[in-house]
Amino acid sequence: MSKPIAEAKFYAMTAEAAVKTLQSDAGRGLSGSEAKKRLGVYGENRLQKGKKTSFAKKFMLQFGDFMVLILLIASAVSFAVSCMQGEANLADPLLILGIVIANAFVGTVQEAKAERALEALRTLSAPHADVLRDGKRAVISAEALVPGDVVYIRAGDVVPADLRLLESVHLQAEESALTGESVPSGKSANAVCDETCGAAERKNMLFSGTGISAGQGVGIVTATGMQTEMGRIAAMLGDEETPDTPLKLRLRRTGKLIGLLVLGICAVIFLIGLIQKAEPLEMFMISISLAVAAIPEGLPAVVTIVLALGVRRMAAKRAIIRHLPAVETLGSCEVICSDKTGTLTQNKMTVVRCAGAAGELNGQDRDALLSAAALCTSVEGSGEKLLGDPTETAIVAAVSGWESLQKQRVKAAEVPFTAERRRMTVVLRTESGYRVITKGAPEAILPRCTYVLLNGKNVTLTPEMRAALSAKNRDTANDALRVLAAAEKRTEACPETDDAAESGLCFLGLIGLEDPPRPEAAEAVSECKRAGIRPVMITGDQPATASAIAGRLGIENKTVMTGTELESLSDDALLQTVQTCSVYARVSPAHKMRIIKAFRRLKLVTAMTGDGVNDAPALKAADIGCAMGKNGTEVAKNAADMVLTDDNFATIVSAVREGRTVYGNIRKTIHFLMSCNIGEILVVLVSFLLRTPTPLLPAQLLWVNLVTDSLPALALGSDPPQGDVMRRPPTARDSSAFSNGLGFAMAAEGMMIGALALLAFTVGRVFFDADPMQPAVGRTMAFAVLSLSQLVHSYNMRSTGPVLGRGMFKNRGLNVSFLICSALMAGVVVFPQAAALFGSVPLTVTQWGIVAILALLPLPICEMQKRILSRTAKVKNMTSGVKKRVIFNK
Repeated sequence: MSKPIAEAKFYAMTAEAAVKTLQSDAGRGLSGSEAKKRLGVYGENRLQKGKKTSFAKKFMLQFGDFMVLILLIASAVSFAVSCMQGEANLADPLLILGIVIANAFVGTVQEAKAERALEALRTLSAPHADVLRDGKRAVISAEALVPGDVVYIRAGDVVPADLRLLESVHLQAEESALTGESVPSGKSANAVCDETCGAAERKNMLFSGTGISAGQGVGIVTATGMQTEMGRIAAMLGDEETPDTPLKLRLRRTGKLIGLLVLGICAVIFLIGLIQKAEPLEMFMISISLAVAAIPEGLPAVVTIVLALGVRRMAAKRAIIRHLPAVETLGSCEVICSDKTGTLTQNKMTVVRCAGAAGELNGQDRDALLSAAALCTSVEGSGEKLLGDPTETAIVAAVSGWESLQKQRVKAAEVPFTAERRRMTVVLRTESGYRVITKGAPEAILPRCTYVLLNGKNVTLTPEMRAALSAKNRDTANDALRVLAAAEKRTEACPETDDAAESGLCFLGLIGLEDPPRPEAAEAVSECKRAGIRPVMITGDQPATASAIAGRLGIENKTVMTGTELESLSDDALLQTVQTCSVYARVSPAHKMRIIKAFRRLKLVTAMTGDGVNDAPALKAADIGCAMGKNGTEVAKNAADMVLTDDNFATIVSAVREGRTVYGNIRKTIHFLMSCNIGEILVVLVSFLLRTPTPLLPAQLLWVNLVTDSLPALALGSDPPQGDVMRRPPTARDSSAFSNGLGFAMAAEGMMIGALALLAFTVGRVFFDADPMQPAVGRTMAFAVLSLSQLVHSYNMRSTGPVLGRGMFKNRGLNVSFLICSALMAGVVVFPQAAALFGSVPLTVTQWGIVAILALLPLPICEMQKRILSRTAKVKNMTSGVKKRVIFNK
């Protein structure tokens, strides 16, 4: 087989001609050896990725940050000023430049690591294909598909390659991504299209990357990778830049605002100095010092690393983040709307009860019911290797002699199950004619029945029998069982329409199946409630079953709303309903969308779980879409922000806990960095206003910002979750990083740090410097106190409450960064070469003692402040109560 086969117009051929052209076998597929040979010719079935940004380009982009540009300008001005003074001092500008370059290098390396981590995570949710190889069906990676492979497709799948249909049953494809048509396109294997028709008119073709919205079929691969219709479009696209996350954009705006404020303050200080007839060159140096002090250079890199760490931790807990903004949003989640089957329950259905008009079924009638229901399934395989829907495999597992029964499953026609019909019908060929079997929801089957099976005979279905069957259906559902019904009839001729097939049926009985709740689900629901998150069940199951499972899990089930009832509500009435109702049953995709939109209209951050095609619209509409990784369709996964590899509700709760931790850690880093920078600004500003010599040199300030600030900030970013992280109310959607008094706390703590550094400077200058106008010792003491007090202050950031005696030293990274930064700080004072570079001098034991006492003061001061505020808050709560958002049932 040669590559020019890709030019063949398979849509203009019959199915038989397409198979012959592709040199394949519709009944056996390709052999393993032939598939391997073709893989070598055509390559893997994947689109070529756009050109990756080189390491050098990523490195240069690090210098585009507004705050970094100001530092580079400050470096150039510093050098120019020194030249104008006739000194040509290269030490300060080179140090500034060196540290900025080092920071850019670290940011580039971290960005590359994050990309590799995300790429590895994507492979965990790579699409697969159900293929026929060597006469046997197997599930393989979609990348291993080659032209000539025979592929099975069903509702919910994403088409893995371009296919020419060989068989189709009520098949519809969602091709809007390719054709722009919003309505699903009907497909038929029997169609033969004109050679000149466009992709949208090719009714016998399925295209890579599109979704199957209904039906099922079999197709043969005609093109893979870049030879597909999607691949040809991809080849025409230029490289697209990955959009920044909202948090990154907010940080960029914050950085620009800080930069502009710094420039404004520098300009004002410079003008004041000129008015006071200060030396212009001296004012330049003071302005540069202020700029260096005010800019939190490490903030963007620290936040990026914190997010990357959060993504990695979530992946370890079986939650794959597909869109980085979901990490930020998870911390604000207020409502989790969850499907029941497989998420809150084990998805291990078992037949536990069979009932008919006369009560429990046994013997011949039970066998007839289960055998008929098993024939009306799409289950493949035998024994322990049954493939198909869990409910259908449970029915098949309950049947004795499934291998021999399968021989009777010769389908003449099939009407697939849909959410609207709530039933499935097959027409089987028999020796005497045709056998029609219908299986589905009892309320969708019973009205179509005229007879009922009773003791092996078909008898007329009386109104009393109908009422008894309806009551039995309710009783079975009230026992938390899923209830299906089956009916059949035999005809000489094949029914021509769906209605003809599904009328005049004989009701065989009710099948009760149990899908027990997951053992960990009840605790996860309880944890949601403690965290201020409202769990909501949205299921296609019966109201009674949904209510029973909800009650066992601890979800409020006093009110259960059905899809039919929901349709009668206006949007405004639904807004009132969702505030009190937490269980929805018998819902369609449109109903799910309305429920999600109602919660969002209430401005509640809402998560939605789902696994099927019918869940995809709601997953996309929710603030956080959570798709199931094991049993979820590719359509659902592609619409979601997060994929749960274990399909477990408890994993969502773990992800919310991690999202809250990530958000809390980002606030800690911002709190720490900004309070430290405010302290540095005050040191420079107060000394200028008091007309004292500069307490800190630009190189010293930059050292503090990029070394003794950034390392503890990184360690705070990896802080483990606090014990009460899931006992706090969710973070409001529109709250800023400075809310809940954080801005005031930063200002107060910044003044404390600045005051301690100024006190050290004054003590050193007055008591230890020979010439107060050349305060080498005072400057060194201020430098040391500023650095070490910030390191001590980093421990205050670990909790909004008192930290002493509450696991203060549990963050190993923070302990290590404290020791490293303390050693580095001592090194730039003790070692002559480093001291000369940073303008510091050796300190005596007495001077180091004063430095140590002043540097340790932030801990007791903040502890005292936290304890006073804690007592005040308790008193306030006892007397006036705390106003909370109402998101729970009353």
